[in-house]
Amino acid sequence: MIGKLTGKVDSIGDDWVMLDVGGVGYVAFCSSRTLSILPGEGEVTSLLIETHVREDHIHLFGFATQAEKEWYLLLGTVQGVGAKVGLAILSAISPDELSVAIAAQDKTTLTRASGVGPKLAIRIMNELKDKIAKLSLGISGQIVDPSVETEGTATTPLAVSEDAVSALVNLGYRRSEAYSAVAKVSSEQGLDAPLEALIKGGLAELMR
Repeated sequence: MIGKLTGKVDSIGDDWVMLDVGGVGYVAFCSSRTLSILPGEGEVTSLLIETHVREDHIHLFGFATQAEKEWYLLLGTVQGVGAKVGLAILSAISPDELSVAIAAQDKTTLTRASGVGPKLAIRIMNELKDKIAKLSLGISGQIVDPSVETEGTATTPLAVSEDAVSALVNLGYRRSEAYSAVAKVSSEQGLDAPLEALIKGGLAELMR
């Protein structure tokens, strides 16, 4: 099982890169996000690798970050999300955006990815919402999921007002953006912050 490859960039395609590792060329399929940050041909780079072994082939999938690899594996647990769709999602949506979109139940963000329609987006949200409960949400201010105790941090519930989120969505903001803004204001002003304050604070965050 190959877990990591370090070698020279030999060539790059639309969805793959070939790394020359000691004279042997390894082809790894990657998201466009990973491909966009690779160095030029002939330069050395490293990729985290997930190996898929089938009866008729062995495929390598490369990731620039551990977060991207973990999300690829998590997405793969959802029926209908194969290797191709998983990479398409990671090409269109960053790991942080995925965390927020699923927590906010924002199917519009998920359907930005090629091959993800409304039905699959809903399935992804429903099946992964509980699975990402232990992940930190990618929200400005490093808001940590309320159910998790991190070292040196008290477990404090973070209430996100659906009314405040809906109000910002009605003003034309994407649901994920509204969710992130309200979550940040909630963490700063406390759980008892009035709805009006959450809306005004969230709007201020979004207008920065």
